Amino acid sequence: PLNLNPDSEWSGAFKDNEQLIQIDKDCRRLCPDLSFFQQATDFPCEDLVSATSNVETLRKRVEHCVLQSETVARNRMGIYFNITVKKRSASDEYALLPDGKEAHWEVVERILFLYAKLNPGLGYVQGMNEILGPIYYTFATDSDQECRKHAEADSFFCFTGLMGEIRDFFIKTLDDSQCGIGSKMNQLMDMVKEYDRPLWQRLQDQELRPQFYAFRWITLLLSQEFQLPEVLRIWDSLFSDPNRFDYLISVCCAMLL
Repeated sequence: PLNLNPDSEWSGAFKDNEQLIQIDKDCRRLCPDLSFFQQATDFPCEDLVSATSNVETLRKRVEHCVLQSETVARNRMGIYFNITVKKRSASDEYALLPDGKEAHWEVVERILFLYAKLNPGLGYVQGMNEILGPIYYTFATDSDQECRKHAEADSFFCFTGLMGEIRDFFIKTLDDSQCGIGSKMNQLMDMVKEYDRPLWQRLQDQELRPQFYAFRWITLLLSQEFQLPEVLRIWDSLFSDPNRFDYLISVCCAMLL
């Protein structure tokens, strides 16, 4: 089990756990201004939360990954001793739902982990949770109960489709390519220069590069810049526009002007 050789069958399990722990952290703090994602869903995955289920949930898998460890240290007198380091577990920070219940953030976590497993070339990148959050919220709060029942599957389908359009933003090696995030930031600055040259010059003089602000705006489709209701309104226009990324750049430009 301690074999870290890339050819070892345990290597994949170790990488999965590292990725899952990051997903878990990001999903737990998703939209902290709303209590929605901490609440229990009306349609948990019965195959996982049932008392008779033999399948371990991702939340419990994360808790098992956070183990107590020891570090060898030496004091001022040169004597070696062990320092016990106990990492804070998920249950220490967040109130857990009773058995048989499943929080909305756990559903989001499952979608992201499944997406990462199905797309090993990309995996999970921080920020994907902010893209999925509004999508899942829309389906999970639908007035039609039948639609809410299938919120997880519908969210996975739409998230996968959207990532097919913006995945290049999350690939660092493509940042400077024509389809990468660098090209979009250059497009934004060209638009700012066209509509407000003094502002553009001021940004240049103070060396306020678009990487400091526009990188997050574009990559996360403004999901971090506004409250969720405003994000949904912007996305409604964004996704209905066939030239949606030109529209996104226009909105970002308007935020600067």
